[in-house]
Amino acid sequence: MDDLFAYLLQFGSLNQQQLDLIASKASPLALRKDDYFLEAGHVARRVGFLREGVLRICYYNNQGQEITRNFIDELHLTTNLRGLEDGLASPEYVQAVTDCRLLVFTKADWDELAATIEGWRDLVHQLTARHLHEKLARISPMLTQDATTRYQEFLANYPRLANRIPLSYLASFLGMTQSSLSRIRRTIR
Repeated sequence: MDDLFAYLLQFGSLNQQQLDLIASKASPLALRKDDYFLEAGHVARRVGFLREGVLRICYYNNQGQEITRNFIDELHLTTNLRGLEDGLASPEYVQAVTDCRLLVFTKADWDELAATIEGWRDLVHQLTARHLHEKLARISPMLTQDATTRYQEFLANYPRLANRIPLSYLASFLGMTQSSLSRIRRTIR
């Protein structure tokens, strides 16, 4: 639970009573590799804090190709926030790339934390803003970089992920074919 508290305390202050309330609402969840935390077409009804493992966010494009949009590693939250707040079905999947351990909050418990803990909504807003900033910082350069540079940037920025995810997922995320990624990997070794 300390890892969750350390994560949350980056975004605001919480007293011991508030931390105890948060702890009382969290339930452990284990996902096996390839299990889904959230499936497309379903409404998000929980928020997860990833303690161990890697998740990916993916969807199918108009041609039926599976596209990996993002990876989530340890010590980050995951949900479809818009779906959670507005009751809308998710257009994407959240899938375990590796075996994962999470702490999970139901929507009702998440809402109770917002209603009970003063400043909770601001804290969630700040962590959401940081996540969005990190995502934009990762995606924006990829729009103008060549494939080799995209791969090298990924290795530089996410060295812990490179050996934990299948090449097919990484190639999809980087916007290239798996054979192109294999060629690039051979040339830069």
